[in-house]
This record gives sequence, structure tokens and C-alpha cells, in this order.
Amino acid sequence: MRALRHLFAPSSARVFPPDALERIAGAIAASESRHTGEICFAVEAALPVRLALVDHAPRERAHDVFTRLRAWDTEANNGVLVYILLADRAIEIVADRGFKGRVSDEDWSTICRGLEAAMRDGDTEGGVMRAIEAISAQLERHFPRPADYVDTNELPDRPHML
Repeated sequence: MRALRHLFAPSSARVFPPDALERIAGAIAASESRHTGEICFAVEAALPVRLALVDHAPRERAHDVFTRLRAWDTEANNGVLVYILLADRAIEIVADRGFKGRVSDEDWSTICRGLEAAMRDGDTEGGVMRAIEAISAQLERHFPRPADYVDTNELPDRPHML
């Protein structure tokens, strides 16, 4: 059954049209002007069939994507990936090791559940925007931007459509 969901998953472009992607990129850029962290947003319509057949978990895939997009490769180890797997209706947040002991798994889970609820209610873009703001609040708290900070924008703000 899962393999069929992945074969016939909705198009990422249908769920996230170009204008929505631009607004999401703008929200990420605005967020990053308030802290030293980096937010990476990735959407995948479906897993490759071989992974869906072996029951590759969305959390495992999110870690794969975190590595592939080099979200771990920030100077302060404060990159955050928001990963959406449309076929499984799964949302995962992967945070780099700089967050260890600072933000609980429950806090990240609360952000994911809020986005899942928004998507179920048909407010996908609004849910993404609220998730970005909630992540930004954590980044502002734990990685505030000093007045003399020179931003190098270590990760692209544009969403990744996998």
C-alpha cells in the first residue's frame, strides 16, 4: 500500500507553487536576519520506490536529506532542516548538534504537529510560515544575532524540491 502512495504521490509543484516557494524563501531570509542560525526547507513528493518498498522511515530520509543538503555544515552547527514527505504526509525537523540540550524533541515535535494540522486543514503555506516563525523563535533564543554580525548565508533560503 505504501509503495502505491509513493507511486501516485501528489506533485510537489501542485502543493507548493512557485509563488508560495518565493514567499517561503522570503520568510526564511527575514528569519535569518534575526539570528545566526540557518533554516533549510525541503519537500519530497515521494520516496524512490525501492525505499518505499523496504519501509524507509520518513525520519531516516530526513536525516539523509539533512546530510545531502549539507545542513550540518554551518560554522556554529546551528542548521535546521524542515523536511516534508508528501506521500506519507510526514513532517520532520532535523536540528544540528548545536541544539543539543537547548531545544527538546518535544518542542520540535510541537512545530511538526502544527504544520501537519495546517496541511490537513488546507493551509499548507500558512502552516509553513508559522513553523518557520516557531523555529526562528528557538534560533533567536539560542543563537541571537550580535549587532556586529556579518551574515554569510551558509545555506540557500530557497526551498529544495527533491
